[in-house]
Amino acid sequence: MDSRGDPPGRGLTHQHEEDPVAARRDRTHYLYIAVIAAVVLGIAVGFLAPGVAVELKPLGTGFVNLIKMMISPIIFCTIVLGVGSVRKAAKVGAVGGLALGYFLVMSTVALAIGLVVGNILEPGSSLHLTKEVAEAGSQQAEGASESTVDFLLGVIPKTLVSAFTEGEVLQTLLVALLAGFALQAMGKAGEPVLRGIGHIQRLVFRILAMIMWVAPVGAFGAIAAVVGATGVDALKSLAVIMIGFYVTCALFVFVVLGALLRLVAGVNIMALLKYLGREFLLILSTSSSESALPRLIAKMEHLGVSKPVVGITVPTGYSFNLDGTAIYLTMASLFVAEAMGNPLSVGEQISLLVFMVIASKGAAGVTGAGLATLAGGLQSHRPELVDGVGLIVGIDRFMSEARALTNFAGNAVATVLVGTWTKEIDKARVSEVLAGRVPFDETTLVDDHAHAPSDVPDQRAEEGEEKARAGV
Repeated sequence: MDSRGDPPGRGLTHQHEEDPVAARRDRTHYLYIAVIAAVVLGIAVGFLAPGVAVELKPLGTGFVNLIKMMISPIIFCTIVLGVGSVRKAAKVGAVGGLALGYFLVMSTVALAIGLVVGNILEPGSSLHLTKEVAEAGSQQAEGASESTVDFLLGVIPKTLVSAFTEGEVLQTLLVALLAGFALQAMGKAGEPVLRGIGHIQRLVFRILAMIMWVAPVGAFGAIAAVVGATGVDALKSLAVIMIGFYVTCALFVFVVLGALLRLVAGVNIMALLKYLGREFLLILSTSSSESALPRLIAKMEHLGVSKPVVGITVPTGYSFNLDGTAIYLTMASLFVAEAMGNPLSVGEQISLLVFMVIASKGAAGVTGAGLATLAGGLQSHRPELVDGVGLIVGIDRFMSEARALTNFAGNAVATVLVGTWTKEIDKARVSEVLAGRVPFDETTLVDDHAHAPSDVPDQRAEEGEEKARAGV
């Protein structure tokens, strides 16, 4: 029996048979086939006509901007609905504290893995610095650093609505938490507001589903531009650090995160990654994990994790759970130091990289932010190494994709783990969803029959019961 009192999958199967949604859902498969075709075509254009390909960059930028436009309202609705429906405010604090503690531990593990692999490979020892490369490195360092005080003050928006207009994830998170706690304190008087926000959430996800049909165009422009600008030469000369970085990220995801997910939640990492396959394709084509943030929220709720856990863990993880970025910063720093003929001591490695991970908070979804953080960190700790950043400018885009994929996988795993630790996850539903028996609705991105834990009142669960009583 599931949370609605029906056998697992029954309600959705009935909906699937009587609703023409099934036919519309089938068409979304063509969308992602088109994305793959667009990526292949973009690579071909990048190699055959690099001059033309570089001019196509606005297509990719425009698509990512469309997605970013939706992030603030989606985070706001998700968190307000999650926090506002919880009976005790202490539960929200417990979820947030547990998530932050986990993020800190996993960032440290990622740092350690990057250090070990970087010291073994010594990938920069065979490269040489030219004047042009040095200038490129200096440009990346300009305005890249930010103090801890500036970061903390930056979490507070100028006005209540400026968090939405400026697209700052942490600012939106703060406003949403305040609104959620306020509605929680209002009790029954706040229920109409919660219902209204629930309807707004459906509208926002519907708009996002419409935007997704532009994904092939965005993927084509983004991939064509980066291949056209980079070419093959840079890839050949820097293959060691690229391959080493990709292998390290894969080991972290499949070995470290996979083992943790199996031991704590009893979930197979391959099954979870397969469930999120379309999101990984979207990230690969846009090189930004932020482009898949709204879909991760929707899919984690559909998977069976409660609204409060999803609403707090996912947005917070995008700013604080930067496993891929941590690995990148460690390996890239060692690479630059080796290439400059001035290797870092163990003490310097640890102090520099801890600083970088702190400085990188909030930059997870921005393409190229890792490169700016690397330059800013080197400038503050070892200024003589800044020029060496130019050595990896050419391949940073390809490494950015691995960073984004690893960050995304880390946040998906974190959501399941936090849900398990707080007992805010429906394990029976997780099994059904990952087995493919409860498919995700690609046309709306909102599951109207979503999981609702017994100790968390959920407006949609009540609506479902009313429809059942009415014979709908």
